[in-house]
Amino acid sequence: MKKGLLIAVSASALLLTSCKKSESGNKSVIKTDSTETLVTDNNGKIDSVTQSSSTIDVNGQKTEKTDFVYKATDGTLVKVIFKNDPKESTVAITSNKKTFTLPKTETKGEETIYKKDDMTARVKGDSLHLEQGNNVIELKRTKI
Repeated sequence: MKKGLLIAVSASALLLTSCKKSESGNKSVIKTDSTETLVTDNNGKIDSVTQSSSTIDVNGQKTEKTDFVYKATDGTLVKVIFKNDPKESTVAITSNKKTFTLPKTETKGEETIYKKDDMTARVKGDSLHLEQGNNVIELKRTKI
């Protein structure tokens, strides 16, 4: 009888002290925003590739960084960062934990050429041709 009474008292104490459900929900859950984010290029067109872009304004001078992921013909993924600031424009190519930074040397129509020592990067549209000595690597922007 004592065990039954102890169980009944424990159950009623649990019921009385249990947490109440409220309309506000769990405060630890992050609500998602239903808005869609579209990435546009400089012409205002919707860009279908994954990219990250940031513009920093320091003393009236704007520095723009744009990150892309490119894919080589062998399937290797390469991170490419284009940086434009008032002093210079560069491209940084990262693969296998190595980064090569090449300054912009010239622009011919739709093609931009970055060059340092024996390495040359030619960017045209969604493709990047990387040349080092006799080696040529073809890269295409990925759509993730």
